[in-house]
Amino acid sequence: MFVRKIISSSRVQQLLIFLLIYGLNLQLISRPLPESFCSNQESQEEASDLMAIVNVRIIPVAGPEIPSGTILIEKERIKALGSNLEIPSGLRKIDGRGLTAYPGMIDSFSSLGLVEISGVSATVDNRETGRLNPQVKAIEALKYDSMHIPIARANGIVAAMVAPSGGLIAGQSTLVKLDGWTNREMVIRESLALVVELPGIRGGRRGFMGIGGQEPAVSTEKALSELKELFNKSRMYEKRREAAARNLLLPRPDFDETSHCLLPVVKGELPVIFAVHSDKDILQVIKFVQEEKIKAIFYQVEQGFKVAEEISRAGIPCIMGSLYGLPPVWEDGYDSLFLNPGLLNKAGVKIAFSSSSSSAAKDLPYHAAKAVAFGLDRLEALKAVTIYPAEIFGVDKLMGSLEPGKLANIVLADGDLLELGTRIEKVFIEGREVDLNNRYTELLERFKKREEEK
Repeated sequence: MFVRKIISSSRVQQLLIFLLIYGLNLQLISRPLPESFCSNQESQEEASDLMAIVNVRIIPVAGPEIPSGTILIEKERIKALGSNLEIPSGLRKIDGRGLTAYPGMIDSFSSLGLVEISGVSATVDNRETGRLNPQVKAIEALKYDSMHIPIARANGIVAAMVAPSGGLIAGQSTLVKLDGWTNREMVIRESLALVVELPGIRGGRRGFMGIGGQEPAVSTEKALSELKELFNKSRMYEKRREAAARNLLLPRPDFDETSHCLLPVVKGELPVIFAVHSDKDILQVIKFVQEEKIKAIFYQVEQGFKVAEEISRAGIPCIMGSLYGLPPVWEDGYDSLFLNPGLLNKAGVKIAFSSSSSSAAKDLPYHAAKAVAFGLDRLEALKAVTIYPAEIFGVDKLMGSLEPGKLANIVLADGDLLELGTRIEKVFIEGREVDLNNRYTELLERFKKREEEK
């Protein structure tokens, strides 16, 4: 009994001490903080969310140039920009004197994150087995830590369309930002467009070399006929499902993965990127698109200049393939690939440039520069790597130009963005300054150190 009394009394004492301390803490917590302390905290938090790039030349792309101005960034978006902005006190300032601010560039067709070393099959993951793969999504295979991503980013590219390849229906492309710890964190739009690859020009580049070429195994006409059947099958599949939902006596159709994944296409919700090449094939695809009433984007279109008016009337935008290759046929001339973008643009076709690569994604601005050298207007070339891709992909309210309300995807360069000798000083993706170190800078520092040691 005596032991029990001691234990119980000690517990009571512990409980009283606990309640006393807890009560004092409650009083401290409930007591209002000094007004000066609150205001200081709020102002510090507000200031930390704000940043200003000052004394910088601004090329908004969507508006007139500002010779010397300020870009005010709040969190991940542009709050304001102009030449006479009132800048709040206490915020971080970046002096842009001697630099030019551009919107971050968008690579309209690439294999970034899908292909690391093209000659090593274990590092290539942009192709699925089979000819029909509408269910395949590029995002599932994207390697977020690819060494090519920081290299492209360091040259002013902030976003890229990553596309699968192979077969008639290669799969679904994804639009990603070139920053993020995981592939899902990089996603801007997971299912951007379905990629359809049609046969190349008869003879291809071998015909240009004078060696002669082989006819493709499947003609464009047969490929389109097969697509038509698949689209009709998908529409019928949806009708049967809807009928079964309305009438329980009707059997529900078995799940058909191909038909199911094509439903967004036939409903006009998901665009189709047609890799199409010759002028005759382009005309066939225009007719097909109009009959099927689907949204279309053309890719590569090497002979698009021959039917530019028809493409313009159809209102189909075009993504240029790599300008590092040879013309597909000798008769087109050595400069046909370089002239093509300018001629399409003059006809009223909305164009965008692409690297069509992973290792050469950093060269995106130089494809646009080549087209400028062969007649394309310089501002139109800049738009074709910024606002035009954003409009083609339906994300122009988010990116593509420097405007209030848009994501703060900003590149600070010491010269013309399309010039080979221009140095990129800073890159911001969604208002955050990203690291420009990459494999190239790493090697440069190593070789510099070696020379110093010598």
